[in-house]
Formats: sequence, C-alpha cells, structure tokens
Amino acid sequence: MVRLCILSLASVFMLASTTQAETIDSVLSSENQSLGVAKASVGIVDDMAFIRRASVDLIGRIPTVEELKEYQNWPAQTRRDQLVDKLIEHPRFADRWTVFFADLLRLRSNVTGGSALIAHVHRNIRDDVPYNEFAATLISTNGKAGRSPEVGFILGDNADPLAMASVTSQVFMGVRIGCAQCHDHPFDVWTRKDFYSVAAYFGKTRRYESNFTRVVYTSEGEQTTVLWPPEDEAEESERKAMVPSFPFELIGAKEQPEFIARYEALLQKKADALAAKDNSPSLDDLFAEADGKVEAATGNGISVAVAEAREEINKIDVKASLYKRSEYREQLAQQITSPRNRLFAESFVNRIWHDLVGRGFVEPVDDFREDNPPSHPQTLSYIADEFVANGYSFKQLVKSIVQSDVYQQKQVPLGSNELVQEELEAAFLATPMRRMLSESLYDSIVTAGHLFDLKYRQGENERIIEQEVRVLLAADGEPQDLASADVQDLAGNPQQMTNQGMAMENGGGAGYTLEDAIELDFDALLKDEDEVELDVMVAKSQEELEAERMQMENQRRPRVGMKYETKIVQRTVDDNPRFSSALRMATPAPVGHFVRVFGQTSRNDLGEARDDNPSMRQSLMMLNGRLTHEASRVGTLEPVSKYLIGGKPQIEKAIELAYHEILTRNPTAEELAWAKEMIQEAKTPSDGMADLRWVMLNSNEFRFLP
Repeated sequence: MVRLCILSLASVFMLASTTQAETIDSVLSSENQSLGVAKASVGIVDDMAFIRRASVDLIGRIPTVEELKEYQNWPAQTRRDQLVDKLIEHPRFADRWTVFFADLLRLRSNVTGGSALIAHVHRNIRDDVPYNEFAATLISTNGKAGRSPEVGFILGDNADPLAMASVTSQVFMGVRIGCAQCHDHPFDVWTRKDFYSVAAYFGKTRRYESNFTRVVYTSEGEQTTVLWPPEDEAEESERKAMVPSFPFELIGAKEQPEFIARYEALLQKKADALAAKDNSPSLDDLFAEADGKVEAATGNGISVAVAEAREEINKIDVKASLYKRSEYREQLAQQITSPRNRLFAESFVNRIWHDLVGRGFVEPVDDFREDNPPSHPQTLSYIADEFVANGYSFKQLVKSIVQSDVYQQKQVPLGSNELVQEELEAAFLATPMRRMLSESLYDSIVTAGHLFDLKYRQGENERIIEQEVRVLLAADGEPQDLASADVQDLAGNPQQMTNQGMAMENGGGAGYTLEDAIELDFDALLKDEDEVELDVMVAKSQEELEAERMQMENQRRPRVGMKYETKIVQRTVDDNPRFSSALRMATPAPVGHFVRVFGQTSRNDLGEARDDNPSMRQSLMMLNGRLTHEASRVGTLEPVSKYLIGGKPQIEKAIELAYHEILTRNPTAEELAWAKEMIQEAKTPSDGMADLRWVMLNSNEFRFLP
C-alpha cells in the first residue's frame, strides 16, 4: 500500500510542468508535513556562496575570478541553472567524481589493474555511461588487467568469492550481508546460507598470472570453490557445491510501475535512433549478398557451404578462448542492476544525496535494513524512480539535486541550540557544515595561489640551496675540482634536491615535500594496443625499470678500490613551483601526504569512511606546509601584482581581488580596514599581501563550504 501511494504521488508530480529539482522540493516538503515537522527552512544561500559551493562539489575546486565574473554577468533568474549545466560538462567534473567512485569502489593504483580501472571510471563519468551498465560490467567482466579495465574491480580482492559477496552487496545495494558470513545476521533477515548463495556467483572465477609476461587475468574454472555447509559445520565429505541464488527482493514481473515503463520506452527510443543512424550492412547482410553472387556463378549447391561458414563465424568469440565468460556473474549483474531491484537505485541515490547535501536518507549510507529505514522514504523513492526512468544518468541525477532548494539551503546560524540544529538538518531544512574533500582543498589552495601555472618569470626567484654529493678523490688522495670530478648526487633527483633545500631554508624538515602530486594520464592508461604486443611491452618495461633501479644503486654505491669524500655544495635553482591536480594523482596517496592527512583513506577496508575530524597535523600542514606557503606568496605574473607594484599601489583593489580569489566574496568594511593596516605595516605591499593571503587560507571559512 505504501508503495502504491509513492507511485501515485510521483505520477501526479510528473504531470505537472515542473522541473525534477522542483519536484524533489515539493515531495520533501509534503513528506515533512506528514512527519509533523513544523519548522521552516533557514533560507537559501546567496549567489556568491552558491557558485563556491557548486564549484567545489562539482569540479573539485573554488571558482576562479574569471568564472565568477562570467557568472555575475548572466541573468539573475537563470544564472544558477546555467552554472550547473556548465559545471556538469566541465572537464574537471569527471576528475572530481572519480574521487567519489574511488572511495566507493576502493580503487588503488598500487594493485593489479588499479590505475586502468581508475581511468575507466573517469571515462564512464565523462561520457555519462548509464550507471547500471557501468556497474554490470564491473561485476561480470573477465579478462586481462589493463586490457579489460573493469577486471580491476574483482582483482582488487583477488577474486575471492567470500570477499566479493560482501563487496558487491555493500557497494551496489547498501546491504551489509557480509555480517552473515560467520553466522546469521544479528540485525536483519540475512542468513549464513544467503551469504554463501551470493558468494557462489563468484565460485568459479579464478585469478591467473602469465609465467612469461607476468600479466594477470581472470577466467572461469570448471568447479566452484564455494561449498555448503561451511567447513566448520560439516565434514568435508558432506559438503556440496553451493548453487547461486539471489536472496534480495525484486519488484514482481507482473507489476509494471510507471518508472519502469518510462525506462523501457527510453531504451526503445535509443534502440530506434541507433538503428536509424546505423546504415552499414550487418555480417548477415554481407553473407546474404555473398550467397547471391556465389549462386549466380556456380549454382545452388555452394549456398549450403556458405550458410555453414556463416554459422561457424558467428560462433567465434576470440576473447572467450582466453577468458571464459562468467555466466553466474552475468546473472548476478543482471539481477543487481535490474530496474526491479529497488536497493540498487535507492542505495546509489542515497550515497550521492549524502555527498552533496551532507546527510543521507539512510545513515550509514551502506546499511540498508528493515530496522534502519530511510528518514524520508517517499523522497528517496521519487528520486530513485526518476534516476531509473532517466536511464540511470549520473549527470542528470547530480543536476536534479544541485538545482533543488534542498541543496541550496543555508547552514544553521552559529550559536543556535544544538537540538534545533539537529532537527532542521534531519528534516533537510538546513545544510550541515561540510569541509572540502581533501583533494578539493588541495586544488582550491592551488587555484587561489595560481599554482597550476608558473607565477614568476624565469630567473626572478632564484635561490641557493645546499646539496650533498660524493666526490671521487684523485690518485694522490686530494679532492678533485668539482667541475671535472666524478660527482655522485646523493639526493636522487633534482626536484627532490630542490625541495630538500627549500625545507632546510624554511625549517620545514623532511615533511616539506608532502604536498607534491603526480598526475595519472587517464588517456594513456586506456590506450588501445595489440594484446600480445602490450604484454611484451609490460614485461619489458618492468625489466627496464629494475635495470634502471640497479644502475642507480650502483651509482650511489662507492666503487671498489676508489676513495670518495662527501661534501655539501651549493646550487642555484629557479624556485618557480608548479603543482598538479590532486584529483588525478595516483591513489591512495602516501601516508603523511596532504590528502591523506585531510581524510583520504587507504581504500583497503570495505565501507571505510573519510575522517572529517580536525587534527594537529592538519593545522601544522596548513600553517607551515609548502603548499600554503607557495600559494600565499605574490608572483609577478599574478593579476594582483599589478595593484601592488609601482609608485601608487591600489591596495583596496588588491584586497578585493584577494577576497574574490580565496573566499569568493567581497570583504566587509571592517575586513577591508584590517587588511589595509596589515599590508601597510609590512616591509612591502607584496609581503603584506602574502601575509593576508596566508591568514585567509588558514581560516575555517576557506576550508568549509558556505
């Protein structure tokens, strides 16, 4: 009965001439009334706060001044919708949401096929591949790591059937069935046998590794490794192969809810459009044409042979000869991603809602069970229905949420009663306080400090650093001239030496380089190469890397019979740093790196959430770290520089620009007076501006979303 009411409500709203975002607000408001919520919304954020919040959420950084000016020039009535449309198609949209999926799927660059899978996820987000299709390939695909990047998902847990049962249920349906691995679930209906029945879908999948190329791939074995009863409940002779079964409830085949009818109509429309567009002859058409030509030339008898050849060719599956398809996992993927599986759509919508709004309908987001119902079941159901009906479009889902009033709510004013705050946030009448993701915080500092590009002209910012070297002594034991001597660099590479020198100069110590990032080249990782050639290239590159490592070790090791002297020498470097995006860096980052300190997980444990709690390490990294230091300094190529140099500096314009670049708002009169005083007391206007920017970057206002 409840389900019918929800469907009727959704149908009524679909008939109205409103946007999906407006309908979300209407359904939520109606549901709040039915729940007896009497309080009103705290209101909507202003335009400046909206562009900052939306930019950080959708493209993983604060807006630039140029983007802010463009936004302000758009009509006030439509600028927010225009902004959302632009951000969703921005190249960084896929970068930012790859981080979300990396957390969800526990993507790691340091496991087999990990980097290729990250690149694959990025491409699927960029191209808005339907989420059900994307998920189905992750669950069902067999093949070679790298060549079939989806395989990285199952290789992440070494194709272990028991681990994959837990991962697949929790990630794609928000159900912690793994709790039933050792005993019946203590809080839900799942039994231990239910868990093993899901694990059985993965029972025949095997992980293989080539002895020659070391390439890893998955295929199917003849026998399952999942047996019932478990070994702790029965003798080995009593255990039998477990038959896979799907213990989760689906909408009955005889039922045809409106959203499923719309989804099927959308699929038919896409199929018709594709058929109309594709005028090229099929393989059967070509054979039919060949039949006619051969018959005309030789008679009817040959057509039988051609028909047999056609049948044999159509049976050929080149990859299947190497990587057998998993019929069991294909069945599982079909059932999990079916529009009749409410858990699949609702759990994903709940995750996206939590990420954008700050609170899920179900908390924790991956714990859907009977005694943990959603706070607003009708609203969740409506959004999930629309998600399915729109063809599982991720971009459309994000757009509908960000354009809603719910997303645009203000926060509860500081100093409000905690119980009132909790009530407002639980009813989605106020947005919770949210700190930027660690990757977004990193990229926002880089954006504010103009560190994606060089900020000084060549030679303008040279520094003298100290470098430790080993110098070969002459035959008489005297040190040779450094210009002609055999000098071995003990630091390893010039970039590292530069950072070490800067660390010594600034007192930052060894941790001064913990903000560096190396970007992954997603396109290169998915480059289509011949499979055999690619295997040889992988093996060769591994051998070459090992040879280079050994050569470097030999260079650092003193030669037998030779005498060396270690010296500290000085080098002049052009200190003009440039930073890469944290959104594309290899993940997870090393322990102690900026993004790890601010919450990125190791991505080893299933369901591990980011820790948003503040720490002393975070404060020290912001106060003393290289990233904040370089972002604060004023480069001669920055826009603000023109207001600070010359005989008549334009201090007020410089301060206003700094507030736009860092906090996305205008300074108040009090802030303007305070900032002018700080700059005027400094040795130079540029030094004063650097101090001001450092203070702003270290403020809570910068780190938290408005």
